[in-house]
Amino acid sequence: MRYLAKRGGLFLLTLWAALTVNFAIPRVMPGNEADAVLSTFRGINPAAVHALDIEFGINNHVTLISSYLQYLGNCLTGNFGITAQGISVRSAIGSAMPWTLGLVGVTTIIAFAIGTVVGIFSAWRRGGKLDALLPPLLFIVSTLPIFVVGLLLLYVFGVKLGWLPISGNYDIGATPALTPSFAWDVFKHALLPGLTLVIVTAGLWVYSMRNNMVTTIAEDYVKMGRAKGLSSARVMYDYAARNAILPNLTGFAMQLGYVLGGAILVEYLFSYPGLGYQFYTATTDHDLPLMQGLFLFYTVAVLVCVLLADIITAIIDPRTREA
Repeated sequence: MRYLAKRGGLFLLTLWAALTVNFAIPRVMPGNEADAVLSTFRGINPAAVHALDIEFGINNHVTLISSYLQYLGNCLTGNFGITAQGISVRSAIGSAMPWTLGLVGVTTIIAFAIGTVVGIFSAWRRGGKLDALLPPLLFIVSTLPIFVVGLLLLYVFGVKLGWLPISGNYDIGATPALTPSFAWDVFKHALLPGLTLVIVTAGLWVYSMRNNMVTTIAEDYVKMGRAKGLSSARVMYDYAARNAILPNLTGFAMQLGYVLGGAILVEYLFSYPGLGYQFYTATTDHDLPLMQGLFLFYTVAVLVCVLLADIITAIIDPRTREA
C-alpha cells in the first residue's frame, strides 16, 4: 500500500508539472489564441477579434493566478476550449482518439510481444542461427527513419502492387457499422501504418529483452532451477524470462510516448485521421487550444501507462514493493 501511495503521489506531481508547462507555453509566446486563428486573414474587423477573445476566454484584466486556477478547473472538468473550426477540443480529440488508440495500442502490443519472444529464445540459445540472424536484422531495420519505412511500404504494397489502400481509415462512401465488411475495410486501411510502427519498434524490444535474459541466465536461482532437473521450458519462462521482463514493463510504458510521436509522421504519411494527423493540422492552422489539448492527452497517456507498469511490476515481483 505504501508503494502504491508513493507511485500515486509521483504521478500526481508529474501531472501537475505537465499541466503547468502546458499553461505557461502559450502565455510566453507572442499573441494569443485569437491572434493565431486570425493570422492567416487580412483586414479583420476589430469587433470580430473581440468576439474571438470572448470565445477563447481571453481577458487582459484577469490576473495570472486567477487564470491559472481557472485553467486547472477546466482541465479537471475536461473543458479545454474550442478549436479554430468552432468545435470543442474535447469533441475533436474524442473523434480522433479511437483511431490512434486502436492503431498505436495494437501495434505497440504486437511489437512488444514479437520483441520479447524473439529476445527470450535468442538469449536462451545464444550462438544459434536465430541469435545470429534475426536480432541484428530487426535492429538494423529499427534504426531506419520511420517515414522511410512508411514510404517504402506505401510504394511497394500500395502503389506498385495495389494490394492495400494508401490513405484514409476506410473507403470513401462507406458507412461505419459493426459489420464484418466494415471491420475488414478498417483493417486494410490500418495495415500499412500499423506495419510501419511494428517494424521500427520490434527490433528495440528484441535487444532489450535479449540483454536482460543474458544477465538473468547467469543468476544463481536459474542455475539452481537447472540443477533441480526442471525442464528447459520451465526454467526459461518461470525463472529467467519472468525476471528479465520486469525492466521492460516500464520501458514498454515509456515507449508509448515514442510511438505516439512516431504516429504523427505515420498518420500524416498515410492521411490516417488519428490524433497524430490532428496534431499536424492543429500546428499548421495555429490552433493553440487543440495543440494544448493534444499535448495534455499525450502526457497523461504516458503517465498512466507508467503507473500501470509500476503496479504490474509490483504484482509480478513483490520485492519492488519494499522500495
